[in-house]
Amino acid sequence: TFRVEPGLHFLEYKALTFILTFLLYTSFHLSRKPISIVKVKHAPTEMSTCMMQCLITQVFFIFSDKSNYKQLLGAMDYSFLCAYAVGMYLSGIIGERLPIRLYLTVGMLTSGLFTCLFGLGYIYNIHNLGFYIFVQVANGLVQTTGWPSVVTCIGNWFGKGRRGLIMGLWNSHTSVGNILGSLIAGYWVSSNWGLSFIVPGLIIAVMGVICFLFLIEREYKQQLYVSSWNGLNGHTEVYLQYKENNSQGHDTELLLPRDSVYVPVQPVVVVKSESEPSAISFMGALRIPGVIEFSLCLLFAKLVSYTFLFWLPLYMTKAAHLDAKKAGDLSTLFDVGGIVGGILAGVISDKLGKRATTCAVMLLLAAPTLYGFSMISEFGLGPTIGMLLVCGGLVNGPYALITTAVSADLGTHKSLKGNARALSTVTAIIDGTGSVGAALGPLLAGLLSAGGWDQVFYMLMTADFLALLLLLRLVTKEMSSSKSRPISAVE
Repeated sequence: TFRVEPGLHFLEYKALTFILTFLLYTSFHLSRKPISIVKVKHAPTEMSTCMMQCLITQVFFIFSDKSNYKQLLGAMDYSFLCAYAVGMYLSGIIGERLPIRLYLTVGMLTSGLFTCLFGLGYIYNIHNLGFYIFVQVANGLVQTTGWPSVVTCIGNWFGKGRRGLIMGLWNSHTSVGNILGSLIAGYWVSSNWGLSFIVPGLIIAVMGVICFLFLIEREYKQQLYVSSWNGLNGHTEVYLQYKENNSQGHDTELLLPRDSVYVPVQPVVVVKSESEPSAISFMGALRIPGVIEFSLCLLFAKLVSYTFLFWLPLYMTKAAHLDAKKAGDLSTLFDVGGIVGGILAGVISDKLGKRATTCAVMLLLAAPTLYGFSMISEFGLGPTIGMLLVCGGLVNGPYALITTAVSADLGTHKSLKGNARALSTVTAIIDGTGSVGAALGPLLAGLLSAGGWDQVFYMLMTADFLALLLLLRLVTKEMSSSKSRPISAVE
């Protein structure tokens, strides 16, 4: 761990960390996106149906016998998803016990390797289902090293004061990676689709080397120690001094001595321990107030987000009677709305100091908006564009806030008493649970769409409502807190 003191260099290191972690996770998404581009281009015409759109980790039709494509896609997609969901829980626990820089570097290098292997299947004409399932499972596992690591890194560098705004801006790397991945894969998709995987694989591997050379870790530490002050009437009083290694909020700095708070206590003898606190256990992370509620809330929020993400182009072609290209172009507006929604959620939650309430209000507004979107296609292109932006913001806003600022807040919760080795595990638990929803949403949509699109939207609204219910206890806690000092449920 690299230690730096506050000052100009400290701000430079923060800026470097923000930009570098942004680019690192952009490369993760960049390496995932080519699968969908290649599959859409080369798959048989039957795969332009709902079966093709509902899958999350889309893959290219590899077998020469076109009757095998359903078996192939199902096995490939859900092998990746299951590996990613299970691996995420393990990744946080492992990452908490290893240096972030080394852990992330190894994950990116191996992810690059398996992404390239997928492309080499085209070059060497491999038609073995077991090979591609192995590559997908392995890639799903190593890809889980990314999210807990980058959230831990940026969470340790940036304090809670404006964490929502900073992470809302930072979280746009998802859309940037998807866009770049589409462009790179599209360049070679018609001539040599193997390069559509090999080039992104090389990019994430190179970024892994850059991570090893330039990423600077910083631990989130809270120190407790005792000092003496001359009190009233000349009496010496003993004070407990609390010092947080992260920067204080601006308002706190105006009211308190620099980086410290003094609270009167009884005289005590302090024995300083040189040993580092042990990494938190899985059950210990679950006992942090708010982790279970936000994890289950994210399951339903991510279910809605991923269903929209991968079914939207098909829905636009069927409901709005648009061609495939125009539907695909319009569907990107959902991502644009999601970026804006994530930033707004961060700003509002920073201002109010109420993360759960911010998520709950957006979820409450999202349910009727989803219903409105299901009806709006009858009113022309303009209203459809507007509803796409609004839906993207309200659906992805809570999702982005929970996976970033809320995860970082819970990973540095006051109940941990300064233990810095919890953030990665907490982030992995929350995102791993959300990944279960990401797998279930498109699957349920595929089953329900046979009975009409109305059933799919009812499913989405029900999931939104369940996500809202899971936050009610935390919202009640936040609303009952002192108005003079807003308290977030994740503090």
